[in-house]
Amino acid sequence: MSGIHLHYEVSGEDFTRAGEASGSVKKRLKSLGYNTDAIRRVAIAMYEAEINMVIHADGGYCDVDIFPDRVEILLADHGPGIPDVDKAMQEGYSTAPDNVRSLGFGAGMGLPNIKKYTDEMRIETTIGVGTNLYLTVKVNE
Repeated sequence: MSGIHLHYEVSGEDFTRAGEASGSVKKRLKSLGYNTDAIRRVAIAMYEAEINMVIHADGGYCDVDIFPDRVEILLADHGPGIPDVDKAMQEGYSTAPDNVRSLGFGAGMGLPNIKKYTDEMRIETTIGVGTNLYLTVKVNE
């Protein structure tokens, strides 16, 4: 199997649609016969990143490339950027506003969970320009 490319737009400030991309990728990976652990890790990492895009960046897009041995994901936004990546990677650190926290989001576990469930994670961020998040989940076939 050669690579499969998928593209998704993530709507900003719409929590009802957050998770559509990760849900679609999860279904696609299941239909292709990927193992359940890899599917779970991809779905969790993508969902966390989608929620971050909704909360902090007014949306963006996800590009997903599926290969026999790995899934590569780019999540890109045009949000405010991350001022302190090291601080943002600390469990429990959150800049989510109170109205988002009242919905049950913004606990400060997004980026730490993304790192936990991926094999590779790279953040490129520029203040006032946006953030690109590059993720790789290796698949044990």
